[in-house]
Amino acid sequence: MRINKYISETGFCSRRETNRLIAAGRITINGNVCEAGAKVEPQDIVLIDGKAIPVNRSEPVYLALNKPIGIVCTAAEQVEGNIIRYVNYPSRIFAVGRLDKASEGLILLTNDGSIVNQMMRSEHGHEKEYVVTVDKPVTDEFTQTMSRGVEILNVITKPCKVDRISEYEFRIILTQGLNLQIRRMCKALGYRVLKLERVRIMNITLDHLERGQWRHLEKEELELLLAKLQ
Repeated sequence: MRINKYISETGFCSRRETNRLIAAGRITINGNVCEAGAKVEPQDIVLIDGKAIPVNRSEPVYLALNKPIGIVCTAAEQVEGNIIRYVNYPSRIFAVGRLDKASEGLILLTNDGSIVNQMMRSEHGHEKEYVVTVDKPVTDEFTQTMSRGVEILNVITKPCKVDRISEYEFRIILTQGLNLQIRRMCKALGYRVLKLERVRIMNITLDHLERGQWRHLEKEELELLLAKLQ
């Protein structure tokens, strides 16, 4: 099992945070400084800052946060406005995926590392829905081109659903999560994003959650989410 998956499943931190710890040389395997992509066997001794990874014996936690602009999806304590300090939950949690600092809306947080891989892998086709405001009128050509796929980061984005809401606003449903994907797609077509809000992740919605507030997932929506991940 790869080291970032191994650590995320302990509930200590996300795979992305694990990569940061690796880059900082803070993880060792059997006394050797861990390298990116390293694999872990059951008998291996994995330490973070020279200490064993705490066993997560707490109850599973699943939160939905309506993230404000300016909050950063990281657990790195030195980062101002980091999401973990913002939520201030009494037990260890981490964000599932990310929503860039300038964007707002729905993000999930959990201590259940087992769901992260299923949710983040684009081949699983899990939907994420956004409402986007841009600086120029949204045309049919724009929505059609966006939906077919746009070249960014040396790849063509996967086909997606795009619908015009108003003159300067559209809705987009993605099944992949490239870095700053929507902003890059718009820029490639000569548009600039003025506002970007995520309103849905799979079956989880903001559900009248005020900006800056968080809530525990309800029993029924959590059961449906977990069923979709199997």
